Amino acid sequence: MSQSFRVNTNMGALNAYNALSRANDSTFNAQLRLATQKRINSVADDTSGFAVGKALDQKVKLMEAAQKNVGSAQDMLATSEVQLTSVKDLVTQIKTKISDASNPAADQQRIADDIKAMGSEIESIFKNTKYNDTQLLVSTSTGNTGTFTFQTGAASSDTLGIDFASGLVGTLTQGGASGIAAEVKTALASISGLPSSGSTIANIQAIETALNSFESKVDSALSKIGNLSQRLDIKDEFLTAAISNSKASVSRLFDADMAMEQLNATKGQMSSQVATSMFSQLNMAPQSVLSLMR
Repeated sequence: MSQSFRVNTNMGALNAYNALSRANDSTFNAQLRLATQKRINSVADDTSGFAVGKALDQKVKLMEAAQKNVGSAQDMLATSEVQLTSVKDLVTQIKTKISDASNPAADQQRIADDIKAMGSEIESIFKNTKYNDTQLLVSTSTGNTGTFTFQTGAASSDTLGIDFASGLVGTLTQGGASGIAAEVKTALASISGLPSSGSTIANIQAIETALNSFESKVDSALSKIGNLSQRLDIKDEFLTAAISNSKASVSRLFDADMAMEQLNATKGQMSSQVATSMFSQLNMAPQSVLSLMR
């Protein structure tokens, strides 16, 4: 018997209702994606894609944090480089003064005073070179040994030790076992040890040996800064590329294709209108049975 003559259960109307429900769901999903600009709005939308996307998103955030660490390390190295370059320039000036002292007509005492003043400035640089209140060239109460470790990747084990000053760091206190690296300490002691009066060519020239050893340590620290800066630049370039690629992957997983979703929404609305019309007609179909009762 034709289904149109079944009054108790109108199968045609039920099928139309199911089609209308599916059309409305499809329209809703497309409109939701248009509203949020996201293809995945819940885990149910794409379980595996959601898991992969969230893992990638977490990695992106870790790499962004690591890139900030790289920037901080670069800033710290730049601060130290400027100060150590100033120390290098002061050493050059002291050596010039030592050369001037060989002139019999020169005032050795004034030269000695100039050298001591520049020595005091070198000491001040070592004491006051800081980055975010952390002393970089001398030891502190927190046990600074001249090595700073930065996480430079997504994994906690991906670190870089910044140890440019390990040969310099110590205390500036003269004497004792915990002095600054021997060459630095000896150079400062030699400079401050120049007589306050009656300085001679001999005792001015005597500081040159200690000064050379000290300068060698400064040169070594500057060389390490250069090498570390190159490594940090490479890490920064890698992180920039890795973050961009990971974000692109996250976008492919999560971001909606707006043009396609607009087409889907339009198609869904049209389907809903047609399904509504057919549902209405099929719902009225059993009324034809009344004609048999006339």
